[in-house]
Amino acid sequence: MLDLAPGWELSVERGPDWLFVRVANPNGDAEEAPPLAERLSSLLQQHLTDRLVLELDRIDILRSYLIGQLVLLHQHLSQRGGVLRLAGLSPRNRKVLETCQLAGRFPDYRNRMDAVWCRSGAPAPVKPR
Repeated sequence: MLDLAPGWELSVERGPDWLFVRVANPNGDAEEAPPLAERLSSLLQQHLTDRLVLELDRIDILRSYLIGQLVLLHQHLSQRGGVLRLAGLSPRNRKVLETCQLAGRFPDYRNRMDAVWCRSGAPAPVKPR
């Protein structure tokens, strides 16, 4: 478990060709805005990969700062031909991305396995029922 900022944690696992990172805000009330995009970019560089599955199942609500960090990270990876996939979004957080008109940029997958095995032209990510 890596500390990101007070009240924030990152759990990092390496898989073949992918980095899996679970972001957690266990207290839910951390005030400090973490440098998530910068930290994840550094981790990707350390692990020599440009493929990231970001597991957000431990995030209660996607706040605007966190959405901004996702956009920065997406831009960073896109410039390098990399891939960012989200996994485990709650229905509430899916709705937040839809409201921000970012659901198309950040498709949500049920879990890391679905995120890794999805290819262009493959079945779409999980949609709310």
